[in-house]
Amino acid sequence: MQRRPLLLTLPALLLGGALGGPALAQAPSARDAADLRRVETYLNGLTTLRARFIQIAQNGATAQGTALIWRPGRMRFDYDPPEPLLLVANAGQFMHLDRELRQPSVVPISSTPLSFLLRENMRLSGDVTVTRVERQQGFLRVTLHRTEAPAEGQLTLVFAEDPIELRQWVVVDAQRRTTRVTLSAIETGVRLNRAAFEFNDPRFLDNETRGGGSGSTGATGSAN
Repeated sequence: MQRRPLLLTLPALLLGGALGGPALAQAPSARDAADLRRVETYLNGLTTLRARFIQIAQNGATAQGTALIWRPGRMRFDYDPPEPLLLVANAGQFMHLDRELRQPSVVPISSTPLSFLLRENMRLSGDVTVTRVERQQGFLRVTLHRTEAPAEGQLTLVFAEDPIELRQWVVVDAQRRTTRVTLSAIETGVRLNRAAFEFNDPRFLDNETRGGGSGSTGATGSAN
């Protein structure tokens, strides 16, 4: 496991950076429009998700861990040792914590491409521009960015088609570096621990840097 090379990829995962590309026609094909509606329906119906993830960066650095999504607004990536990293989204902010250095940094969720996954009402139109819809071997790929700020990042969401299920996302930054996150062992509708996301609680940093954590498995608490 390559710790420092992985740390260098985190801006790509969090902030991204758009690449120029052809925009989807204003009137997408009937099949594209139908698939985009399916994606919207799936994401808007998704409340909680727990999965294992593997992250692969452009420089070959890899890491794995546990991902939690609690829509709207919450997300958590717990990296397995020896990586000391923790990423948590909540209350409009995205925090990156190096547990060994006890150094948290925070950016607005709205400045990250992953903010699309956390919206209360996901619409693939208007302030979201879809640049590409692709289908291959049972998977549907949708590439998008925020209409008014493409430089904030480009995100490709990859879904299994039947039944539809989020399996992967890919962020590409302005230097054409790619960060790929693939999900496995996916569970939805699970009860998650609210404390696992409350990084503004003064106790959060102490809990996480002592190694006890706030419950990365999300096995307790309320999903309301």
